[in-house]
Amino acid sequence: MSRGQRNADGTPEAPAARNGRTEDDRSRRTEILQTAASLIASSGLRTSLQEIADACGILPGSLYHHFESKEAILVGLLQRYHAALDQVAERTLDTLDRPDSRSPFDRIGDLGAQIATCAVDHRAALQMSFYEGPSSNPTLIELTRQRPTAILEAMFQTLRAARWAGYLRADIDLHLLADRITQTMLHVGLDIIRHNAPADQVARLFCRILLEGVAAASHTDAELDASPAFLAADAVVRTWSDEPQDDSKAAHIRAVARAEFGRRGYESTTIRDIAAAAGLGTGSVYRVIGSKEELLASIMRSFGEKVAVGWTDVLRSESSPIEKLDALSWINTNMLDRFGDEFRIQLAWMRQSPPDTPNPGWLFTKRVRQMKALLAKGIRSGEIAIESPSDEMLARCMIGVAWIPENILAEIGTRASLIHLRDTTLRGVVARSE
Repeated sequence: MSRGQRNADGTPEAPAARNGRTEDDRSRRTEILQTAASLIASSGLRTSLQEIADACGILPGSLYHHFESKEAILVGLLQRYHAALDQVAERTLDTLDRPDSRSPFDRIGDLGAQIATCAVDHRAALQMSFYEGPSSNPTLIELTRQRPTAILEAMFQTLRAARWAGYLRADIDLHLLADRITQTMLHVGLDIIRHNAPADQVARLFCRILLEGVAAASHTDAELDASPAFLAADAVVRTWSDEPQDDSKAAHIRAVARAEFGRRGYESTTIRDIAAAAGLGTGSVYRVIGSKEELLASIMRSFGEKVAVGWTDVLRSESSPIEKLDALSWINTNMLDRFGDEFRIQLAWMRQSPPDTPNPGWLFTKRVRQMKALLAKGIRSGEIAIESPSDEMLARCMIGVAWIPENILAEIGTRASLIHLRDTTLRGVVARSE
């Protein structure tokens, strides 16, 4: 599609719309979308049309001249986001066959930086892409579920060129690696991970970790499996299967609420939604559970306690920093496998809240402190070798890469996911001379 067939905001424009829309209309439409994006990125999907109109300095009636509903604005934001990613992919694929003086790492890192910058620029759409919002609009539903196939292909082809150049190992699954790197770059759009750092710096550090690993020496799977840290982590994971089953009405409501919060996002889910999904009356849910805030707290309290026990037991073990990083990945992988709904709720907090906001379960600030201390010890001992603009950025990035993307976990399982985490974060996937 040529540039003449796009709106000023970058989204595809239908011929009928092009014929009937003036340049002023297109400019105002772009302004509304940019304002809505900023408000939703900071305040979440609860942002109202009235708030968007006020921020634009127009009356709601004037806003309806450009968008018939809030859902139409959300569609526009998602279309802009996907169009921007597609443009990055198109530019990347166009340059792959041309002479290029950049190193393979720089080519991968530059693409990662472009994806990360796009994620930061389109944080509201990125946020929406993780949830199934309460909508009957088929276009909106389709856009929230749409995978960034063009950018995934661009990353795959860039990695394949790097393998041809001798930079990457021959045994690495490039499709899997492309998916992992791409999703990691998109997560730079999470303010709590980026922490006000430049998106390109964070992206290149992520690439350095995922491609080259942080371990200064090689560690086999057998050695890592036998470490005290891993054995401690595995012991914690095994306790999760031994918990007694609770078949009470309160447990039923919590189970339904976990799924609804994880699927829709906490802000977009009402007690009425939970009651309908549970087959109960709204009054019954309030009597058994209380408020929505109390319900969230009860769900996340148990999740947070499990995380805390796992991290504490691993960090107290008599193991090296690398072994502890590996064991924490095993905790996280099984946590995502067993408690996916709670994990999605936690991600909702990470996407919608500023970094210093108290979170419902994972105590993120404490985890950053623990990770910084662990990495500092490994760097001092020479076990960890990685260059980073700051200790803070490195700790946040290491927390980010310690989680496997949910779709990859579902596809290959917990053990293979752990091996993938080891191959990337610890050992690296670059071809090393013996």
